Amino acid sequence: MAVDEGLLWDAEDKDMLTVPRLRRMAVTAGGVVLLGLVLWANSHARWAICTVAAYVVVEIAYWVWDRRRLVEARIVVGEDGGDGRLRLRHAGGRSTEHDPHQVTRVLVIHDNVVDSAKLRLRLRGKRLLFARPGHSPAPATWRNACPSAKVDDRGAHWGMPGVPD
Repeated sequence: MAVDEGLLWDAEDKDMLTVPRLRRMAVTAGGVVLLGLVLWANSHARWAICTVAAYVVVEIAYWVWDRRRLVEARIVVGEDGGDGRLRLRHAGGRSTEHDPHQVTRVLVIHDNVVDSAKLRLRLRGKRLLFARPGHSPAPATWRNACPSAKVDDRGAHWGMPGVPD
């Protein structure tokens, strides 16, 4: 399979946005603790500290999950100019290359409210990879790049009142 370099997936947002997340965590934690101390000065403020700790744990878990999400998928020409490779770039900055024949499933879920889509990509012997929302080319592009993959695209199963699904 000789291919030219081509973009298969491009996320709308490729940044990790660590500073705003840390700022939001600090403001929320400080506000909850201050509220707990003001309202219940004579009682124990342990509930406020537990709430803040739970919030921080959830934010850290989301950050760990989000930095593994894909922000870009492209097919690149191999070093010898022959077979193409699938290059996946993650939100954390890590890039990996895979044989396109190792892709077993590609699912593109189109949002029915905004012009956006989500990608679910499964590699043989690997876990399911998720991508940040972005714009996807036609399914035929995925079929050409990954010939042994089952490629599907569908609309989302949710909607807004007044908007036909």
